[in-house]
Amino acid sequence: MKKAILSIGLFVCVAVGANAQETTTPNPVNPNAPKFKFETEVVDYGTIEHNADGNREFKFTNTGKEPLIISNAVGSCGCTTPQWPKEPIKPGASGVIKVHYATDRVGAFEKTVTLTSNADTPSKVIKIKGVVKPDPTPATDAPATPAPAEKH
Repeated sequence: MKKAILSIGLFVCVAVGANAQETTTPNPVNPNAPKFKFETEVVDYGTIEHNADGNREFKFTNTGKEPLIISNAVGSCGCTTPQWPKEPIKPGASGVIKVHYATDRVGAFEKTVTLTSNADTPSKVIKIKGVVKPDPTPATDAPATPAPAEKH
């Protein structure tokens, strides 16, 4: 008898729990939301010299019907530093995301900048890539060792 009561109690708890869950509907898309339209979402530095100018720009237009507000921009590592407009970008107006890559790092790179905004897509990722040539100056880490003295 105890097993039957426990089974019924368990069944009731499961049934009540299943009915208590809310059905979540996704937030409706705002048809007037701001929208990014970038000239390009990937900036290719190409092959550049060691310690070359690491500054590049991403130009964009707000093609939405409300002002675009960028609340944050984060590089995928400390070598990638973004700057973004702090003021709202009006509908139809353009803006620039400036990105600096530390070109003292030799070799191929591919980094991202993640933008957080009130746009129809609240998180937007843009990319930089390229190759930094090796430093042309020879490394002088160790002091030169004098030649051994000759024995006479």
